[in-house]
Amino acid sequence: MSSPPPDADKPEEIVWSGRFVQAKRRGKWEYAGRPGGMRAAVILAVDAGEVVLIEQYRVPLGKTCLEMPAGLIGDEDGSADEDPFAAAARELEEETGYAAARWEDLGEYCSSPGMLTETFSLLKASGLTKVGDGGGTENEDIAVHKLPLAQVPRLVAGRRAAGVTIDVRLLLLLGAGMLAEADA
Repeated sequence: MSSPPPDADKPEEIVWSGRFVQAKRRGKWEYAGRPGGMRAAVILAVDAGEVVLIEQYRVPLGKTCLEMPAGLIGDEDGSADEDPFAAAARELEEETGYAAARWEDLGEYCSSPGMLTETFSLLKASGLTKVGDGGGTENEDIAVHKLPLAQVPRLVAGRRAAGVTIDVRLLLLLGAGMLAEADA
């Protein structure tokens, strides 16, 4: 087990705070996080050998990103103690137009632990039923991809070639194939 670096015990200072992001400092360390313990729900939507992914423009990247459906937990006014499954169900339907009959908690994970305090709950959704159009809210323009798991590497390669950024969480779907090729 590694020991904490110097300054790890210094008090945390909020340098700047917005509604969804805070810039923080602890000693010489600078990082960002979500205010008020806000975190994310990331949805692994799989059913009968297929997966549902989304593609949307991400302002911080300045380009479109291929990713799993996701959303903030507790970002609505008065919802600071929102249940992760409720947030995930809302986001899945809003972004993709699907509802899930079954949910499974796959654990809590860090997004970018060297730079962000944000964590996310990875929630598996299955027993999917199409209940709407998806596409996100009025301020979003989300494209939905439902495809066989075996076709994910081809979709990722094609979208990357088209200039689309690929969210690191998609490694969950690519990992076994990447490792198998390394052994060959």
